[in-house]
Amino acid sequence: MKSQKIKVSAVSYLNTLPFIYGITNSDIIQELDLSLDMPSDCAKKLLSDEVDLGLVPVAILPRLKEYHIVSDYCIGAEGKVDSVALFSDVPLDEIETIYLDYQSKTSVNLVQVLATEHWGIAPTWINATEGFENNISGKTAGVIIGDRTFNLPKSYQYKYDLAEEWHNFTGLPFVFACWVANKELPKAFIERFNSALKKGISNISEVILNYDGNGVSNDVLEKYLTKDISYSLNDDKQKAVKEFLRYVETKEALTSES
Repeated sequence: MKSQKIKVSAVSYLNTLPFIYGITNSDIIQELDLSLDMPSDCAKKLLSDEVDLGLVPVAILPRLKEYHIVSDYCIGAEGKVDSVALFSDVPLDEIETIYLDYQSKTSVNLVQVLATEHWGIAPTWINATEGFENNISGKTAGVIIGDRTFNLPKSYQYKYDLAEEWHNFTGLPFVFACWVANKELPKAFIERFNSALKKGISNISEVILNYDGNGVSNDVLEKYLTKDISYSLNDDKQKAVKEFLRYVETKEALTSES
């Protein structure tokens, strides 16, 4: 009997191109039922058991009944990440309202932690819907993530890179998403999957050559994939995940008490 394929949800952003290249150019692809989604949908699918494995925002880890981080790789940053930022026409201390990007829970939690713990501001938060980028003006700012940050509808006077701000606050790198299973997967599969990811990370120049455009130049993409994004889930990044989740849990506990 043919073994059942492992269902995998991966983020469809530019920063996952090396992962997708590695997976689709390795034999592991034959073992997978792969879908490409925005981060919030990756999270929903893993939480609802629609998939077995996902590249998910780290903020959802406490919500999973069971989870296993299965890879040596992640979507992270050592300093500036460039594609996750708070955009505003006024400086931080003048911001009154902030739109929260609907595509990733991690970025939403990160900006709220930074606002309280690092910036010392208390804006009104708005859960954004599609097209909210056009509403950022005056004292209303917004968190924008992913590929949309490369082609914004207007220029904003201020851009606060959230990974850089986290590093300024904690001295740590940041992890936006990691590969998480909601059940125990075979060790041999995990090794093959990790090898496929490594293949993509080791061949970023080939990834860029195979990129079909979509409004971002090869030079910008090369900088983004080799300088801005940091893929290794090393000890410092694992420490950063724990530290971030500690702040998130504290924030949610205070919210539930108020």
